[in-house]
Amino acid sequence: MTVAPAAAPAYDRADWASAFRNVGVELDGVELTAARGAIPPELEGTLYRNGPGRLERGGQWVHHPFDGDGMITALRFAGGKAELRNRFVRTEGWQAEEVADKFLYRGVFGTQKPGGAVANAFDLRLKNIANTHVVRLGDQLLALWEAAEPHALDPDTLETRGLSLLDGVLKPGEAFSAHPRFDPGHHGEPRMVTFGVKAGPRSTIRLMEFAVEDDPAAGVKAGQLLSERRDSFGGFAFLHDFAITPNWAVFLQNAVAFNPTGFVLGQKGAAQCLSSKPGEQGQFWLIPRSGEGKPLQIPAPEGFVFHHLNAFEDGEELVVDSIYYDDFPSIGPDVDFRQVDFETIPAGQLVRCRIHLETGAVSKELLEERTCEFAMVNPERQGLEARYSWMAVAEREHGNDPLQAIKKLDLSTGEGQVWSAAPRGFVSEPLMVPRPGASAEDDGWVLCLVWNGARCASDLVILDAASLAEVAVLELPLAVPHGLHGSWVPP
Repeated sequence: MTVAPAAAPAYDRADWASAFRNVGVELDGVELTAARGAIPPELEGTLYRNGPGRLERGGQWVHHPFDGDGMITALRFAGGKAELRNRFVRTEGWQAEEVADKFLYRGVFGTQKPGGAVANAFDLRLKNIANTHVVRLGDQLLALWEAAEPHALDPDTLETRGLSLLDGVLKPGEAFSAHPRFDPGHHGEPRMVTFGVKAGPRSTIRLMEFAVEDDPAAGVKAGQLLSERRDSFGGFAFLHDFAITPNWAVFLQNAVAFNPTGFVLGQKGAAQCLSSKPGEQGQFWLIPRSGEGKPLQIPAPEGFVFHHLNAFEDGEELVVDSIYYDDFPSIGPDVDFRQVDFETIPAGQLVRCRIHLETGAVSKELLEERTCEFAMVNPERQGLEARYSWMAVAEREHGNDPLQAIKKLDLSTGEGQVWSAAPRGFVSEPLMVPRPGASAEDDGWVLCLVWNGARCASDLVILDAASLAEVAVLELPLAVPHGLHGSWVPP
């Protein structure tokens, strides 16, 4: 069989790279109007986004955008109108470097302090940059960075309140995941399920579940810890994400090794000391959410996973949908991230694994061949079998490129619909917001921040979740760099 070569990329690298910049303004309640279409009056709540907003200091650029200081963008919708505000998280490191106008800390992904290896050697401090995710828990908005405790913000003004130990749940400096999952009510009430990892030759996972609503009858307040457990496994744990079902928390321990020598000697960032173990399998770590029972450890298919789409229970099988890479994608010490060659780094594809809980047998099925990332289901289907998924994808059907389109995938039939921002637009993580009172799984909207290379600024695109038809486009008076994760909070 002859395979036709992939079509040439449809994007201009200069457009994509133009998003990597410092955010120079903090806006406060700027009213927005739709440049095209109209904001649905039923769309009420706040879209919060987090990501690196400061990528250069004193003429020095970060080595990798994931080392940039966290900036929160909030878009509040009510009555068919929207307002915008953004604010940097006032971390201790951000404040010190603002005064010094230079990097004072090394970055996990390779950013060095001025002065070369001599100035960086044996300085093992890490700056909590609060740049990965943002979620609402009780009366606090939490800016998350998975190597340390969260920063608490005011949900309305975005003012930084300071580090939060969650009423004593965390110890100072304790790792707290930047990728919680929200259980819609599998145990009678909605919960935020999250974890912390203590990594080493033997790694420990602390699984935690928090109330997200007040329950006066039970004496429970939003933000209160409802349950926790600790489980240890052999091997170094590199875990960014996990998945949940009503009975299980699902982790995939990638087959990676960590050699800290380069980090200690000031030659590499900590993440650059990770390397895959060719030919070795990762492990599924399955932890019972009930607090009872022993965890299961089951070999996983080869590949590397940052993000999971969803998981659900199907009789004696546990089904896990994940974005798989052939290998750990990384940027070497001598590579400018703005010049990275996408064709030389692994592409993510959506894969379904079926795990037989009794036998440990695992089967693997490719669900989406197109390069994709940041996939999600309707939040009411979190932990349950879902019919539809929405994800960021490349414009080309084959080949690795920046993410320029949103795809709705029917997980049952494999059929898909695509909305594209190409050639000059670049998408971020899409968020599916169900329509209030909706009964159909795909009744609602998809919200996505898009980098508009023509304007050198960001657009907020509202799509119909069922058809991916464009509902409205809001041209923001703000340039938001390519970011990471966000969340939707109803009023």
